[in-house]
Amino acid sequence: MQTLTQAARSQTTAAQGAPLAIEAHQLVKLFGRHRAVDGVDLQVRAGTVYGLLGPNGAGKTTTVRMLATLLRPDGGQARIFGYDVVKEAQRVRQLIGVTGQYASVDETLTAMENLMLFGRLLGLSRRDARQTAERLLEQFGLTEAKNRPLRHFSGGMRRRLDLAASLIARPPLIFLDEPTTGLDPRTRAQMWDTIRDLVREGTTVLLTTQYLDEADQLAERIAVIDRGRVIAEGTPDELKSSVGQSSLHLTFQNPADVPRAREIVEAALGAQATPSPEGRRLIAPVSDTSRLPDVLVALKAAGIEISELGVQKPTLDEVFLTLTGHNAEPTTEGEDADVQPRA
Repeated sequence: MQTLTQAARSQTTAAQGAPLAIEAHQLVKLFGRHRAVDGVDLQVRAGTVYGLLGPNGAGKTTTVRMLATLLRPDGGQARIFGYDVVKEAQRVRQLIGVTGQYASVDETLTAMENLMLFGRLLGLSRRDARQTAERLLEQFGLTEAKNRPLRHFSGGMRRRLDLAASLIARPPLIFLDEPTTGLDPRTRAQMWDTIRDLVREGTTVLLTTQYLDEADQLAERIAVIDRGRVIAEGTPDELKSSVGQSSLHLTFQNPADVPRAREIVEAALGAQATPSPEGRRLIAPVSDTSRLPDVLVALKAAGIEISELGVQKPTLDEVFLTLTGHNAEPTTEGEDADVQPRA
């Protein structure tokens, strides 16, 4: 009997001629009257990290669930290594691994027991399951803790074990849904190194994240998703260039000065300045830092007092504020984490 691991490898061989690991065209998912995903297009090349960047509720997780055959699309089409996610769902499942926002491992079992359980469920013999578990525990730096119940694991250790479990069948495509949310900086960096290692070995990774720095560090291309739609797509450098390589942040003593200050800043920088929601701050992209003294001189000549000034590299908020006109804050309606899968 062919194991899922063997089947996944054979499917990968059959699909090697296809340059794309993921193709999605006009994907739609409805929950009642709410369009959680509203016409998403994606093209992800094999052997790369592709980032889906957006706030909670943007549609990232719902998109992943459709691509991973956990949700049936209400519109559009998607293929994984050439296989249709609806018509050939079983074949797609043999080619993917999924690590969600919350660990799927069992707290009452040890790390070794968890991985062996997953291996047995995937059709491995007891011997093969143990050998695979030992290899993954070593790869993820968990060998010393392999006989420890998971209730004594830190959050970062659980996330690493969850990722290890998704790799038991050595799938060519891994979906990582916000894998570093809630982790400390050191553990996050370790996860980043693990993801880079997977890609070096030929794995394709679709990464969802709220963090621009994470997408910037890992992804070759990024799709920015907001309210169920892709509003921008490109390399990290292209996205940052779209909002300026850096951004000027100005806070004013008198909120009434903001409209006039906006005119001055836009004239000096040749770029659109965006007021903050509280009305005392301006944010403007800066493509040429030599123009910054002109801004300050013009504001002083107009009698406009500045209480704070800073030049920053782009952040998630700048990207979203420029592209959508609102901050990248979690929404309350249809948040990805609250949507229950429905086939």
